[in-house]
Amino acid sequence: MTILAAFSASSHGSAPLNLAAQLARTTGDKVVAAAVVERPWPPRGDPVEDEYLRYITTQATQSLDRAVAGLPKDVDIPTTVHQSSSVPTGLIELAVANQVNLVVVGSSSTGLLGRVALGSVTERLVHTAEVPVAIAPRGYPQNAGRIRRLTASYGGEADINGLIPAAAELAEKWSAKLRIVSFTVRNTKAFRGIIESSAEDLVVEQWTRRTVADITKQLNDIREHMTVPDVDVVVGAGHDWNAAVESVSWEAGDMLVLGSGAAAQSAQVFLGSAAAKILRHAPVPVMIVPRR
Repeated sequence: MTILAAFSASSHGSAPLNLAAQLARTTGDKVVAAAVVERPWPPRGDPVEDEYLRYITTQATQSLDRAVAGLPKDVDIPTTVHQSSSVPTGLIELAVANQVNLVVVGSSSTGLLGRVALGSVTERLVHTAEVPVAIAPRGYPQNAGRIRRLTASYGGEADINGLIPAAAELAEKWSAKLRIVSFTVRNTKAFRGIIESSAEDLVVEQWTRRTVADITKQLNDIREHMTVPDVDVVVGAGHDWNAAVESVSWEAGDMLVLGSGAAAQSAQVFLGSAAAKILRHAPVPVMIVPRR
């Protein structure tokens, strides 16, 4: 199996390469590091354009080779530079050609350091890819360890689209711990003076009990067909999405797993609206899995 690590020669960011190397230590899969150079389409046969294309291809190759040379030597990572009509199209072409089972990309350079932010390339991939897409937070550093814990975000359409079984299978395959978290946003500030805090607490408590019961039932159903590791079930609550995500603990070696939304076709990734809100505040790498 192969992991495709997308490198942006323009931003010179090594975050996706760092995450891909960490995933390779976890899975034992091969990594291919790739840069995509956009070429005019349709080709015009202009000698000046052709010369410029050769120049930027050489620059991309040199930047990619330097970035890979700076990685730990325990993971062998071959490189390739591919020309295509667009970066997302080129990555999809490379994924098919290399029979990739996971695409790793970086966050937008306009995002916050240490957080996940979608750019034009990742935005398209998380709505069209047919394999899981992992996104490294901006500035994600080298990590000599493995992915030690998967946190599956339970809620909404991800439940019916097979997120929990997919996360359980990954945890077993990767020998990682599994945690299932359900996030809820309770904007108590908007209703201050209208709803008693004790009533709000009661609503959250009842919702928490029902959510934990639903998750437990799904896990028991899954255990009839496969081995499921010990699972921690937690609830993240806050007055907004950032507070809800930060209300649960995060550690080095964590990865957040999001399911695809209701609009996803079978075996395709599609980031839903609630998942997109969670993703923007995640302090760890995020992986979106296709609808089962």
